[in-house]
Amino acid sequence: MAPPRDFYAGLGGPRTASQDEIQRAYRRLARRYHPDVNKSPEAEERFKDASEAYSVLSDPEQRRRYDAFGPDFRRVPEDVDPETWARARTGAGRARAGAGAAGGFGGIDFEDLFGDVFAGRGAGARRTPYGGGWGPTPGADQEAQVELSVAEAYRGTRRQLTISGPEGTRTVEVNIPAGVTDGQRIHLAGQGGHGTDGGPSGDLYPVVSIRPDERYRVEGRAIFLRLREAALGTTVPLETPGGEARVKIPTGSSSGRRSRLRGRSLPNQRGAPGDLFAEIQTVVPPHLTDEERRLFERLAAVSTFDPRERR
Repeated sequence: MAPPRDFYAGLGGPRTASQDEIQRAYRRLARRYHPDVNKSPEAEERFKDASEAYSVLSDPEQRRRYDAFGPDFRRVPEDVDPETWARARTGAGRARAGAGAAGGFGGIDFEDLFGDVFAGRGAGARRTPYGGGWGPTPGADQEAQVELSVAEAYRGTRRQLTISGPEGTRTVEVNIPAGVTDGQRIHLAGQGGHGTDGGPSGDLYPVVSIRPDERYRVEGRAIFLRLREAALGTTVPLETPGGEARVKIPTGSSSGRRSRLRGRSLPNQRGAPGDLFAEIQTVVPPHLTDEERRLFERLAAVSTFDPRERR
């Protein structure tokens, strides 16, 4: 079994990193590993890992629980003390070692070991043959994919998800907040698998997937779109997910040049919105009229511009 991932290591930052540092680290990784930029299978997995880490560490409450309980943070009940949980896990490791060495449980009292963790969770708790009281069992956490358009990710929306499990199929209505990013996990407490013996239900984590769009390219919280006016310069109206915007294209702009519109991309519930980038794309007419050909030949004759010259 693969070891649990360290979300801080996944973003390349220390555990003391500020929220701004975590956001910058995620944006740096998204620009490098996003599937639209990097086509290798390893890059796609790296991007998914970074997105999962960011979805947890950018949420103050989830980050607090992750810092307290580590990889177990999603399945530990809300009212468990972190020190008690740590002692229980350490004791459980010693119990397994004793069982392997002596062919049994070595006289360990599991009720003493886990009693603090499961105390007060109901009198109907199951008991093991070895005298331990395990208490009600929490339900499993579940994930579900939810596909959105760029406009839906920008404005937010509602979706009905069909969730399958041992208890059958059920429908859950999900409120998608404005500004979600590709790969982001939304936390719905108590909407996962049902617990047993009166245990609490697990949590549901809808995972956002933003559909490819012929007009926009989304990287993290930034949106990119293409423009085709370049040589003479102009001011161009743009249709963005948030409505019309205008961008000024300087005279002589070459293909690949970008103009930035700060704060006009995906909103951010916990900080500044992303930026929108208009990218210049040079487009050559597929067919020229006689007049167009004459003008292009005239331009070639009088122009001193050399496209092969290094600048």
